[in-house]
Amino acid sequence: MNDKDMVYVVDDDEAVRDSLAWLLEGAGYRVQAFDSAESFLDRFDANRVSVLVLDIRMPGMTGLELQEVLTQRGALVPIIFITGHGDVPMAVQAMKLGAADFLEKPFNETILRELVAKMMEIARVRRDDAVARAQNEALVAKLTQRERQVLERIMAGRLNKQIADDLSISIKTVEAHRASIMTKLDVNTVAELMRVVLSK
Repeated sequence: MNDKDMVYVVDDDEAVRDSLAWLLEGAGYRVQAFDSAESFLDRFDANRVSVLVLDIRMPGMTGLELQEVLTQRGALVPIIFITGHGDVPMAVQAMKLGAADFLEKPFNETILRELVAKMMEIARVRRDDAVARAQNEALVAKLTQRERQVLERIMAGRLNKQIADDLSISIKTVEAHRASIMTKLDVNTVAELMRVVLSK
């Protein structure tokens, strides 16, 4: 577990916040607790690997509304909703909108810890994927306009001769562009090239 991994707890009930913070800190996580969605948004660090444990019903902005805001911002944080008995249909709706899971009150401590650990792993994978995508986008951005045209046709499975005909250039020029593309994207095979381009 990385010491930067953070669990955010957002619940308007102080007793719930305290017990969650105590439980999760005991499991080795850093915890920041908030009594409202608004105060959480002011402090949320989208670049940190984190999990959000979120009450579904709160005064002001509800948990579902906060989920919507985070989705619009492209935040990668997995959300675990805390629900009272009557909120299960809302929690199911939240899952359809991308929430990671939900816990019914009163929650089982072991299940909570296991769920947070699982979601932290998902958060790490999402962050790593986002970093890789950004790096790949930066690599592809280095290509010239002509190299991009050649790349599009390589991705479409066209042969050098077909690419040459498409672009009215010689096969030798296509080969030179191909070599330049492979160098700029730091790949050796077409399979690696596909992975870089498709992951951006």
